[in-house]
Amino acid sequence: MAFAVASSAFSTVPSKKRDVPSKFFPAKFDSCLLGSTRANATKGASSVCIPLPPDRPVWFPGSSPPEWLDGSLPGDFGFDPLGLGSDPELLKWFAQAELIHGRWAMLAVAGILIPEWLESLGFIENFSWYDAGSREYFADHTTLFITQLVLMGWVEGRRWADIINPGCVDISPKLPHKNNPKSDVGYPGGLWFDPMMWGRGSPEPVMVLRTKEIKNGRLAMLAFVGFVFQAIYTGEGPIENLMAHIADPGHCNVFSAFTSH
Repeated sequence: MAFAVASSAFSTVPSKKRDVPSKFFPAKFDSCLLGSTRANATKGASSVCIPLPPDRPVWFPGSSPPEWLDGSLPGDFGFDPLGLGSDPELLKWFAQAELIHGRWAMLAVAGILIPEWLESLGFIENFSWYDAGSREYFADHTTLFITQLVLMGWVEGRRWADIINPGCVDISPKLPHKNNPKSDVGYPGGLWFDPMMWGRGSPEPVMVLRTKEIKNGRLAMLAFVGFVFQAIYTGEGPIENLMAHIADPGHCNVFSAFTSH
């Protein structure tokens, strides 16, 4: 989680393509990240790699992004004070790492808030996400751990294969007289992952959607860290903390963590 939060700062793009051989990323993926793909997009293929204009919003108003950042990746607001994004190989990995960690964080936050809300409505009992790992389930913990390790390893292996060879793990059904949309690394799309075709079309709305996903993923990563500290300090869930704050905002707030009871 710490790596994911850190990597969110580096979701940026070099200003020009460097003639450096890529060990892990093919030329197709390299050109997409660096903004060299400028073909007209249709419902069958999207081009979200056109850099944003020079006057794009930046993380600090009035500041100038580093010279290697051109806004080609969703969520690039020119924030890279340590210059880690200047390495094109690390940049590509950071972008994919942030994307997948943000998605996991959004699922985690939903998996915490929804059951707690259902518990408050009386649909479930004795819910606690913080100590869920210590409870008894239909199988012992070792079996569950090995099963999860195998399943997640298979999924991550396919994701890595798609990075190495984009499109090689496409599972969209092949129909006659129909061209399947071209997949972008990290955005499988198709019938199973984008049935409404929201992630295809002209570059502008696609970039907007992907930027929203990154921003929500970053917020979810921070929210999860906040949930952890809340659980450690208060022993309660986020909705319980929220209700307590609404009932007594003067005493139940972030500053109460630094005052004695």
